[in-house]
Amino acid sequence: MKQSNTSTQKFIEILDIVGDIVLINGGNACLVIEIQATNFALLSAEEQDAKIFAYAALLNSLSYPIQIVIKSKRLNIASYLKLLEEKRLASQNPELSKHIGLYKDFVSELVKVNTILDKKFYIVIPYSSLEKGVTGAKEQLKTDYSQSFFLKEAQGALHSKAGSLHAQLKRLNLKAETLDKERLIKTYYEIFNDVNIDSEQAEHAVKPAVLGKEAVK
Repeated sequence: MKQSNTSTQKFIEILDIVGDIVLINGGNACLVIEIQATNFALLSAEEQDAKIFAYAALLNSLSYPIQIVIKSKRLNIASYLKLLEEKRLASQNPELSKHIGLYKDFVSELVKVNTILDKKFYIVIPYSSLEKGVTGAKEQLKTDYSQSFFLKEAQGALHSKAGSLHAQLKRLNLKAETLDKERLIKTYYEIFNDVNIDSEQAEHAVKPAVLGKEAVK
């Protein structure tokens, strides 16, 4: 088991997560912004054009690379259907109980015909010690990541980039949030293991799997 954990740690290359900064092997770091989706198809033609032009302006304004990640997962609504059934049985109003049952049947048939996906959108902003040139590369060879000048440099650079990006996303009327340590751990674990977990699982079981026991404080 110990050998398997070591192998996993080498594969994901995450050394530690400090605040909202992910420290990665090789003198690299990143910051992750989660963006709330909007239903583009429901917008008017004018609103769609405005979104497209604003998105183009965002991309043209960037002076640094970003990675756009779309996480799609088939939505499991079994728990939702169970909740509806409990509400139907608990209702003292026969008419309301009937309508809850009809709605439950409708949802059940809907997911049989259509694949319901849960989509999440992320922007990953990277930082590399090479951004400081040869000096930065040399510093990384002799300094500990979590306590080093590299972390301060990464925080300053990434927070500056994220601030600019948040301003651009606001112009698009998109809600965006920089993920903190707990959210990052949960998100990475779900991606690597193709599962959905709750906050309690993330706190007690996921940290060692993502960061390794030595990184969990």
